[in-house]
Amino acid sequence: MHCWFRNKSQSQNEKRLLASRRARRLSLISTKLLSLAVAVIFLVYSSYFGIKMHFHVSEDVKEEFKVTNVAEQPRKPLNNVPAQPRKPRRARFLPCEVPFLDSITYFLEPEDNVKFSRFSLGYLEREEWTLPSEARFGGHQTLKDREKSYHATNQTIHCGFVSGPDGFPSTGFDLDEKDKKYMNACKIVVSSCIFGSSDFLRRPTSKLISEYSKKNVCFVMFVDEQTLAKLSVEGNIPDKSGNIGLWKIVVVKNLPYADMRKTGKVPKFLSHRLFPSSRYSIWLDSKLRLNADPMLIIEYFLWRSGSEFAISNHYSRHCVWEEVLQNKRLNKYNHTVIDEQFHFYQSDGLTKYESSDPSILLPSFVPEGSFIVRAHTPMSNLFTCLWFNEVDRFTSRDQLSFAYTYLKLKRLNPDKHFYLNMFKDCERRSITKLFHHRADT
Repeated sequence: MHCWFRNKSQSQNEKRLLASRRARRLSLISTKLLSLAVAVIFLVYSSYFGIKMHFHVSEDVKEEFKVTNVAEQPRKPLNNVPAQPRKPRRARFLPCEVPFLDSITYFLEPEDNVKFSRFSLGYLEREEWTLPSEARFGGHQTLKDREKSYHATNQTIHCGFVSGPDGFPSTGFDLDEKDKKYMNACKIVVSSCIFGSSDFLRRPTSKLISEYSKKNVCFVMFVDEQTLAKLSVEGNIPDKSGNIGLWKIVVVKNLPYADMRKTGKVPKFLSHRLFPSSRYSIWLDSKLRLNADPMLIIEYFLWRSGSEFAISNHYSRHCVWEEVLQNKRLNKYNHTVIDEQFHFYQSDGLTKYESSDPSILLPSFVPEGSFIVRAHTPMSNLFTCLWFNEVDRFTSRDQLSFAYTYLKLKRLNPDKHFYLNMFKDCERRSITKLFHHRADT
């Protein structure tokens, strides 16, 4: 009897234990199901409102695109806080095809073109009356001498390399005699310069230069001693013949100007003086790498077009007024000096560029300026001397003086044509590669 009651009590305890376990299991399952249900509801909710949000944003983008294409309207300020102006996207200027000849094997240099103006041009070498402290590389050209120099006739003009009386110190741009001998023998020249260690050395792309040009064209890079030291540290050391790659390194001592940009105008404009026997020259700024054969360049830009001077137009600006404002905006030069130069030019007849004017003499009054191809004819030599004298008198920003110099030369010599080829800047981009200047200078 006692045993029966004990078994019965034990059986009831087991039943209660099993019921408790079932309850806990059911509670756990219910909790999981509830969590799953909440997760499903959240996902459905998020998906629904996420899609709505996506379409809402898309409609805003479409509306904004529609508005900005109809008219550029600024957004309304939020809470009276003016909206920040958007920085305009920088326009991209791409190269275009240059129809060079396939090779230089069979083309011949044209005979002297009889249409080019002929006159004798001499250069002032010494100013006897100058005091030692006043001697300067560009000399002291009076306004009367300046006006006379614009006439394409037999004359002697200022064109750099002016020294003081005999026995006075040099006014600058001093070269080694061995380098002078080498330069005097050059007939065709490609030149550039780096002063003040302002750029890296950009070697012409050798595989694109013909063997003929490598043997017959002088590739000359003018540097100062500071630049030479910097290049040496970077591993660009001239070999025994003074070359780094195709470049013949010519060291310039006693720089004529404190302004390195103005010093750079000496080899840029006065190649006919530095290379007195040369008939053709190509100038490229040190920020450019040459990617075409020099003879193909001369054939295309000079011989084929019957020109004696070739330079590209500026890629975005065509009026000197625009160039003046840009130089001031970027603080390229002292504003007072820019104004002095600009007002002087306006008083002497410089007008705004009007593309609709049928009598306009140039496709642009502002050149790009970093790449020049020229024959060393009397008119070409006179033009670059005049252009250099403007840079010497005023600012080193040669784009400000280009149009004035050209138009004045044309105006004072109506019977003597100057065959200038202002070509598209996209062609310059096709035959040279542009790099930035050094960031640490």
